[in-house]
Amino acid sequence: MSNPPRTRKLRLWEALTLSVGLMGPTLAMGLNGAGVAATVGKAVPLVFLLGLLGVGLVAYGFWRLTQHFHQAGSVYALAGATIGPRAGFFGGFALLGTYLAFLVCTLAATGVFAHAFLHATGIRSTGPWVAVALLAAVGVTALNSRDGRTTARTLLIVEGIGILAMLVLAAVIMGRTATGSAPRHQSLDLSVFTAGGTTYGAVMTATVFAFLSWAGFEACASLGEETDDPKRNIPRALAGSVLLTGGLYVLMMFAQTIGFGTDAQGVRAFGAAESALSSLSGQYIGTWFALVIGFTAVASAFAAALSSSAAAARMVQAMARDGFGPRALARAHPVTGAPSTALRVCGAVAAALTAVMYGTGAGAFDTYYWYATLGVLCVLVVYAVAGVGVIVFTLSGRGRIPRWELVVPVAGLGYLGFVFLQQSTGQRAPYTYFPWIAAAWCLAGVAVVLFAPSLTRRIGARLAGALVADAQLPDPNRKVPS
Repeated sequence: MSNPPRTRKLRLWEALTLSVGLMGPTLAMGLNGAGVAATVGKAVPLVFLLGLLGVGLVAYGFWRLTQHFHQAGSVYALAGATIGPRAGFFGGFALLGTYLAFLVCTLAATGVFAHAFLHATGIRSTGPWVAVALLAAVGVTALNSRDGRTTARTLLIVEGIGILAMLVLAAVIMGRTATGSAPRHQSLDLSVFTAGGTTYGAVMTATVFAFLSWAGFEACASLGEETDDPKRNIPRALAGSVLLTGGLYVLMMFAQTIGFGTDAQGVRAFGAAESALSSLSGQYIGTWFALVIGFTAVASAFAAALSSSAAAARMVQAMARDGFGPRALARAHPVTGAPSTALRVCGAVAAALTAVMYGTGAGAFDTYYWYATLGVLCVLVVYAVAGVGVIVFTLSGRGRIPRWELVVPVAGLGYLGFVFLQQSTGQRAPYTYFPWIAAAWCLAGVAVVLFAPSLTRRIGARLAGALVADAQLPDPNRKVPS
């Protein structure tokens, strides 16, 4: 029996929050600046500004394609409709690996930040980090099984509080540095937007670290079947998620850099900070605000897990509809429309992987960084597939996209190749193993499409039907004569 047709419920801001939640801006800003500072010194804001430009080149492909296609599964449908069913399944399978890896790493992050927050409040927590991670897995599955609006509102509240707290901290830092009342008399130094004492080659290499902060911006594309007016709202949500977080990232990296100070002592302190936002909160506002920031880090990690779970389940649902996996995985709840069975399966898989990591003696931070790296390597492949898809679609003339715009996805593919090369070479163990693990996962997707031709035919038939449905929906880019 087929599922009843869904009523489109989600609005623009609700779709946008899924992408913002998956990126976890509070989490990213607390962790991702230190590595950049250790590499390029005070030029951290410049690195993130250039990183925003690189992400914009990559996001263009998703922005253009979601103006024409709006099925669940994100790149699974986008690449399938533009390049072909085999490419669609390959891209979707790689993206499923990304979301599952992100779910594991954010569950681990929830565990480690929860323990750190309790320790900061004076509460001694002797329980294992995996206990908090497993509780978080149950929580995200339960929340995502409700109406999609529940997930969106939870993400909005959680990340909204974190973003507001960061903006308050940034305002205080800039105010005190501008008036000469900073702890070490740090100054409002605008030279951080130049290469300064490093080279532009080093700055470009460091943009790889910045790029990781945007991983997951495309998550809202998986809500194409649940969002109102998807041809208009999904592209806007994609663009909004990149621009909103991009402005926030550049601002916060500027505030953190001048907050620590642009001299040698400040740069060393920034590069060595385990939680830069908490450290600066204690110095510029007080211990109580550092606790607020610490709590928002826990909440942001949970929100990122919530988004990862939602996106992974919708990918599983889209594939199951075409016969990959048990048919039960394709079912949607008759009331909420949530892929409840797929959500439980994804939650169970992530919980099991998290427990295995703990059982082998891996720490929470190792689990976070290892699975984050695996997820990023897979998502680079996904972004490349989407880039090729928009090139093919433009050349086909079906979408009437001006051919001069091809320079954008081509430049995006070049940047993705640069990022992948940086992530895959010159690393130390165990990071030397991760490109091979990611490649094995992606090759498993290739094996499926090669040895299951019936699956490819089903994907092609469904996409053909979806294209007909798309053609019947109003095109927001079409001009209506007066």
